[in-house]
Amino acid sequence: MPAVSVTRYTPTGAMLVVPSPYAGFWLRFLAYIIDGIVLSIIFGVVIMVAIAAIGVGYLRTIIEGIRAGSDEFAFTVMGDIFVAIVFIVLASWIYHAWMESSQYQATLGKMALGLIVTDLNDRPISFGRASGRFFARIFSRLIFDIGYIMAGFTEKKQALHDMIAGCLVLRKI
Repeated sequence: MPAVSVTRYTPTGAMLVVPSPYAGFWLRFLAYIIDGIVLSIIFGVVIMVAIAAIGVGYLRTIIEGIRAGSDEFAFTVMGDIFVAIVFIVLASWIYHAWMESSQYQATLGKMALGLIVTDLNDRPISFGRASGRFFARIFSRLIFDIGYIMAGFTEKKQALHDMIAGCLVLRKI
């Protein structure tokens, strides 16, 4: 696939042909992997701290109760899993929305690759727009991640959640 370029005009009116400022699918995918590793480390530390705080004995009691067939312990485990899922979603949301609406305009994965998130006019996005972009990723995931794959085929390399939130992911030039 040939390198994509765009035409930009300088303040003097001179025309420049520069590499496309849009971050393509593979760059974004790599940033996603990096962010996944960062969040996994954070969640791992939180889980270890939680286990240390509640004690291994509590976990042993739950496991023994489940083995004994006690419904009470099954509900306890389901409640714990629910709390963990809520924590993971909230932490992921805060991480993505806060970082992308910060002065850096990027998560750690995007920063490592020199990417930023902007609105359609190349301006920083608000926490609200970053939150909308995060939750719109649900739609990008719906049918075999097709909303993410769209970033490889759209003119401005936008995934479905970018289109919904009115955002662009750009390479710093």
